[in-house]
Amino acid sequence: MRTISLFESGESNGLKRLFVIENQPAWSPALRSRSILRKTAKRHFVDPSIAVAALKTNPDGLLKDLNTFGYLFESLCVRDLRIYSQVLKDDVLHYQDNTGLEADAVIALHDGRWGAVEVKMGQKKVDEAAENLLKLKAKVDEDKANPPSFLMVLTGSGYAYRRKDGVICVPIGCLKA
Repeated sequence: MRTISLFESGESNGLKRLFVIENQPAWSPALRSRSILRKTAKRHFVDPSIAVAALKTNPDGLLKDLNTFGYLFESLCVRDLRIYSQVLKDDVLHYQDNTGLEADAVIALHDGRWGAVEVKMGQKKVDEAAENLLKLKAKVDEDKANPPSFLMVLTGSGYAYRRKDGVICVPIGCLKA
């Protein structure tokens, strides 16, 4: 008798069939560099509270493990971005290349417009996230693809504002459809 793992890859993935996880496909822009793109989909919980329950933890437990909390916060943000972007019927993808450059979410509209999002729980990593977004913008070949409509650092708290470099910082509570 063969047991089926809930973590098998492919379309038969048990967690995907149970609507526990959802794949976030990779974005493939036209690049100016020879970077090799990672094309593997990222997996996010449909509702990050499922992971919290499975880990048998609570808010105090998450505060003691900020790395896990960060992954769950990213899943929450991607979930919200997907919900809000459904109005425009656009895609929420991710970007990662072999140099380590990434964007947690790339919102790609079917008319070619796009925007990149980095997720950070607090304000301490906003500068680093903005720098990564600007590096991604510089890599995209604007002769073959549109420039980004926006670059956003999505945070867990703080105020919404536009930085001098044009990157917008937005707390998740400010998003709405």
